[in-house]
Amino acid sequence: MARAKKTPIGSIAWRDLTVKNATKLRDFYARIVGWKFSSVDMGGYSDFCMQAPASGETVAGICHARGSNAGLPAQWLIYIIVDDVDRSAAKCRKLGGKVLVKPRPMAGGRFCVIRDPAGAVCALYRPPR
Repeated sequence: MARAKKTPIGSIAWRDLTVKNATKLRDFYARIVGWKFSSVDMGGYSDFCMQAPASGETVAGICHARGSNAGLPAQWLIYIIVDDVDRSAAKCRKLGGKVLVKPRPMAGGRFCVIRDPAGAVCALYRPPR
């Protein structure tokens, strides 16, 4: 069995859109971009994985602003790979940024959401090791 390719530090690993009505935005992007989608059970509601029409590759998520996503801004959120989420969050604060979602576990890895000094928001993510 071949080993999975390791995503390099600093790479953009994922992108999510978190909004109040993910179903409405799922349909919007399906119509304008041509994305197909699959549902992800979130325990009482579904978020969505969006797939490129030609390849079927999952390229993004569209999520409801509920549960662990409550309070996230309605914008495309990129996930940038870092070596240590907690250390990167501390550096963010020290350099004038703000941690919007404190470091916590996610999908076997760890992540947080930050706002940089210019006001742009992104997530920092360490995949499972």
